[in-house]
Amino acid sequence: MAKDLRLGEFASSEADSTVLFAEAFHADAEALLLVRPAANRIVQANAAAARLFEYSIDVLRETPVTALYDHAIGALHVLTEEALERGHAYSRDIVIRRARAEPLEVEHSALALQTAGEFHILIRISDLDARRRRSIDEEANNYHRQGLEEWRRAERFFREIERENQLILAAAGEGIYGVNADGVTTFVNPAAEAMLGYSAAELVGHDMHSMVHYKHPDGSHYHSSDCPIYKAFRQGTINTVDDEVFWHKDGHPVRVEYTSTPISDNGAHVGAVIVFRDISERKRNEEKLRSALEENARLRERLEMENAYLQEEILTQANHYDIIGNTGPIHKILQQIDLVAPTDANVLITGESGTGKELVARAIHQASKRRDRPLIRVNCAAIPRELFESEFFGHVKGAFTGAVRDRIGRFELADGGTIFLDEVGEIPLDLQSKLLRVLQDRRFERIGEEKTREVDIRLIAATNRDLKSEAAKGRFREDLYFRLNVFPIECLPLRARREDIPLLAQHFLKIACARLNIDEPLMTRANIAELKSYSWPGNARELQNIIERAAILARNGRMEFHLQGQTVRPVEERRPTEVADTIDDALAPILTAREMQDFEVANVQRALSSTNGRVSGKDGAAALLGMKPTTLYSKLKALGIDRNGQ
Repeated sequence: MAKDLRLGEFASSEADSTVLFAEAFHADAEALLLVRPAANRIVQANAAAARLFEYSIDVLRETPVTALYDHAIGALHVLTEEALERGHAYSRDIVIRRARAEPLEVEHSALALQTAGEFHILIRISDLDARRRRSIDEEANNYHRQGLEEWRRAERFFREIERENQLILAAAGEGIYGVNADGVTTFVNPAAEAMLGYSAAELVGHDMHSMVHYKHPDGSHYHSSDCPIYKAFRQGTINTVDDEVFWHKDGHPVRVEYTSTPISDNGAHVGAVIVFRDISERKRNEEKLRSALEENARLRERLEMENAYLQEEILTQANHYDIIGNTGPIHKILQQIDLVAPTDANVLITGESGTGKELVARAIHQASKRRDRPLIRVNCAAIPRELFESEFFGHVKGAFTGAVRDRIGRFELADGGTIFLDEVGEIPLDLQSKLLRVLQDRRFERIGEEKTREVDIRLIAATNRDLKSEAAKGRFREDLYFRLNVFPIECLPLRARREDIPLLAQHFLKIACARLNIDEPLMTRANIAELKSYSWPGNARELQNIIERAAILARNGRMEFHLQGQTVRPVEERRPTEVADTIDDALAPILTAREMQDFEVANVQRALSSTNGRVSGKDGAAALLGMKPTTLYSKLKALGIDRNGQ
């Protein structure tokens, strides 16, 4: 319960006592506040309280209690409630904040008073620092009274403390040194001597910054006004730096992390103590780890790209990789593959669409020393013009609109292996110079990146165009043509090697039936004769499609092809300028390049006419010709044919 002090009665009974009480209240050396909690106001304050809070007594009496303790209202509330409940309370959790001085560590004691049914709280605020100083002074007086021996004993005690502190500094693994308010070194521990190469005698008494902290890692001057160490005693802040350099006596940089803590004396900053450690080895290990992680990320990205590419190839590639045939042209191609595969020479494979240029490229790769690395195929006819450079060389995130992440190009993906540029004649002229540079220097840059990357690739190119003629017309770089045409291989059309048709047809039939899970129908001599008499504008690819379709439609184990619309006409019925196919290798005349081109033009025009100019789709001209729509578009452009068949 609160003490029942009736102030009104006390004041009316003895005036002298009232005056004496008021004088004692105001003269008390410790701050006193008489507070009325219910009204949130200060009834009275003494001079010590005015000095403590740096307000006049009148201002304090006009200031709400919660405004004076706005930073610690919760703790003040707890103190008040405890005093009202128990009659008294103590707290060291409330810190006094003053406008022109450091926060003061104090103890609040609260005494509950009651008069006329209303509670008051008498708060006494004791300066703990002053109390400790008084205790120390009292102890000093005791030492003085106890005589010289006690003083000597105290001196030995402090000397022992200082010695222990020196031992601690000497044993510390971190470098420790101190500076005064002028930046002059005051002490240095042995670890700092070892890390900096200076002795304590060389550093103490000298400006530390100008000896070990005078320049940045790049060699530029490091002015002391920017030094975080000096800011510790100039601004009174603790500064921690994770990565900076101190300079060794021999001139080499020492990478360090350090903390600079101000040293204060009676509120004034008189210096700083700096604790630092050498992190050179750690930083080297971090850089090695970062490089290893970057390399791992690059390899992981490459492997992911390779895996995605190979998965795509599995879905799109032909059902076999063997080159089927027993004619002279096939034997010649196999001999050429055996000759060029062990080398890294560039190979240019020419021939009409569907003649097996990609099969030859795969055979060269599989027979080469690069067989354990991927063969990366790029269909140049299927790449939009604006994406050629990105597809070939890759790009970095943000290089252009839509570049939402880094992308590896096909050349980088083929590093260590082989890159196969199908339809190489479709590469835009302005990009051909960049391709030539990569072939010459084996170096390139991703779009949006200045870093030059090296690549080890073997190039195989394929085209259905006459690149030599294209170069002469200025539609293909002549120097790139010569770079590609190191070792030419020509794939002859199927009509020029009709004796291979039975072997190919039987091979395609077996593969189709196995894939479609159907019984293999019988291929008769009549079927073979019909196949051999056909002109095959789409070559082996068209043959494979027709065999598969006939296998699906076979009835009672018999196949029908219905190829009469494009069978070979007798030689005597052929006009000189109209090129059809040969009826038999033994009777076939030698056709000129012009005649071959006229035949191809006439054949494509018939296909377009039969589809009313439609190129792609199930019933388009490309399907009739047994080729991809992109390939037919390239042919239309190369042969100068519009989609209306003109």
